[in-house]
Amino acid sequence: MRKRSLYDYSIYKKSLLFVVFFIWQASANDCISRKFDYDSIVCVCNSTYCDSTPDIGEPEKGSYHVYISSLDGHRLSYSKGNLQQSINMSYYDWKNNLNVMKYSIDINRDKKFQTIKGFGGALTDVVGYHWKKLSEQTQEILLQSYFGRNGSRYSFIRVPIGGTDFSLRKYSLDDTTEPDKNLEHFKLAEEDIDLKIPFIKRAVKISPNLKLTAAVWSPPTWMKTNHKFSGLSVLIKKYYQTYANYLLKFLQSYKSHGIDIWSISTGNEPTSSFIPNFQLNDMGWTPFSLGEWIADYLGPTLARSEFNQTAILALDDQRYTLIHFFDLLASNEKALDYISGIALHWYWDEYFSPTLLDATHYKYPNKYMLITEACNGFKTNDNPKVQLGSWKRAERYILDIIQNLRHWVEGWIDWNLVLNEHGGPNNIFNFVDASIIVNTTNDEFYKQPMYYAIKHFSRFVEPYSVRIDSTITKDIQTIAFETPSKSIVVVLYNRSSEDKNTTIIDSKSGIITITVNAYSIYTIIYK
Repeated sequence: MRKRSLYDYSIYKKSLLFVVFFIWQASANDCISRKFDYDSIVCVCNSTYCDSTPDIGEPEKGSYHVYISSLDGHRLSYSKGNLQQSINMSYYDWKNNLNVMKYSIDINRDKKFQTIKGFGGALTDVVGYHWKKLSEQTQEILLQSYFGRNGSRYSFIRVPIGGTDFSLRKYSLDDTTEPDKNLEHFKLAEEDIDLKIPFIKRAVKISPNLKLTAAVWSPPTWMKTNHKFSGLSVLIKKYYQTYANYLLKFLQSYKSHGIDIWSISTGNEPTSSFIPNFQLNDMGWTPFSLGEWIADYLGPTLARSEFNQTAILALDDQRYTLIHFFDLLASNEKALDYISGIALHWYWDEYFSPTLLDATHYKYPNKYMLITEACNGFKTNDNPKVQLGSWKRAERYILDIIQNLRHWVEGWIDWNLVLNEHGGPNNIFNFVDASIIVNTTNDEFYKQPMYYAIKHFSRFVEPYSVRIDSTITKDIQTIAFETPSKSIVVVLYNRSSEDKNTTIIDSKSGIITITVNAYSIYTIIYK
């Protein structure tokens, strides 16, 4: 018998991957649930099976599709119905005093707001580290779960430039013992080559229109006043141009691997550096120094390069930085001209009103806003950090996405795409939760309720969809969109412990009467 060559083995692997992918694409796989210690379930995926949401096409005129996920275990469960032209009064349970007006949601397609850019997650080093430990078949299914047509259809990946706390070590892309003003020692790290770039290439193969947004946590320590990766520091003035060149070299290096970066931020959480005993990789900026650096260094450097279409995102920090920080930064009009958008993190959203988003939009209508980082388990009293099956954490995601998008935000990006059962590894033990948790020992992964919370938006609200007007009630949070193909997508979340009989009224299309179950998210699509 002829011995199998490496070529034969490669063909066999590709064939097996194709079979796994074809089966996954062709069928509507239900969730294989597993219950841990929390209020809901996770869905288990491995090398041969994973739940999916097949593309069944758009609903016919006069009908609608509905997908439901819930505390009690639904995970994008599908059904369909027909729109009515008048209200069916017998539908309502008058014994429980539920009436049509109390739970009526009006959709006004003539009143339009922002255009949606999309949804996504972050590719930190540990994401690639865990992903590479899975079998090739499971790797592919995980990628399909996030980027495939039957998966979440993510349109964003956030990529760190150098290390973060979710790296196995602290590093930058020019770590030398002496200052390297000309960046002669700049090179991509082994983490870029082994962990990030292979993941990105396979994700882009699945979703060619994927956008990458990049950010630095800390530049090389020799550029900083404290010469450390973390702690109170700012950029040394004589390295302002060097730092702009550093980012340009990153863009060039990824381009040499066939990877385009859509946007680059001015640095992750610049205000965190001024928090005492802050341990994450960081570097501080004042609004005036950041404005000067953008106006005189970063902006011109990118503008005269081949990357003059790469967007610059300012802030990359909490909502509170909209109060004074961005206004002071924007007082440098030259810097403001170079800024395309404002990147925000969700961690302090509960303490600052979303009216800050409205005020920022109306003051700077040409600058879009994106949520670029969010995760659960970040609070000191969040223990354990990973809560397998927590619906409460999914609810936080749902409500935050609805709130931000109802106040002009154009996209929402999760933090780590995957973590392990402990929420790491992390080089400062800053463990958190993730939408997918991997168990590399068993070559499987768990889709958390948070994964489905995002998917209810990302799967159906495709890029270039436009938010349209919809009413909202105390118990049922609502948001609506018109897609590029002119379908209407309505997302509802019942945050109460009671089922709610509800009408959705669209004067141009008809009326949907539906029971929105307790603690359930519904995505409804009609033409």
